[in-house]
Amino acid sequence: MKFETKSLIRTALLLALTLIVQSFKMPQLITGSLVNAMLIIAAGTVGMYSGISIGLLTPVIAFLLGILKFPPMIPFIMIGNALYAWLFSSQKNKVFGISLASLVKYLWLSISVKYILKSLSIKVPALVVQTFTLPQLFTALIGGIIGVSVISLLRKINKNK
Repeated sequence: MKFETKSLIRTALLLALTLIVQSFKMPQLITGSLVNAMLIIAAGTVGMYSGISIGLLTPVIAFLLGILKFPPMIPFIMIGNALYAWLFSSQKNKVFGISLASLVKYLWLSISVKYILKSLSIKVPALVVQTFTLPQLFTALIGGIIGVSVISLLRKINKNK
């Protein structure tokens, strides 16, 4: 099996797991943390483009599943997810990578929902503003910790084979 095929299959499997997590429609803290964990796992095990690809697809699918009820946020979430996977992947120190990626994602989504959408004359409901501000920092950090822990566990398992 070629490397590209293996990467594609692994990305598809990780996307499927992410969609399963989203389909349970759990509270934001759980779903957001687990989706962010999947972005980190994909970026850390398959590669940056795997994490970015999953991050670009998840908001669209969340909208189609009825989880995301404010479609103007879709492109902003896509960018936030891509930044998260990219910044994590670009750092050698994974603690710093998670911290930086989480902070940038949080800032991007907060600025998007508080200022960018409003500058485009899009009325943003208070609940949407609440959802895409501070909770995003928490779910990104928690997801990063989970993701890095899973990657570490997978590496130990593979090392023992």
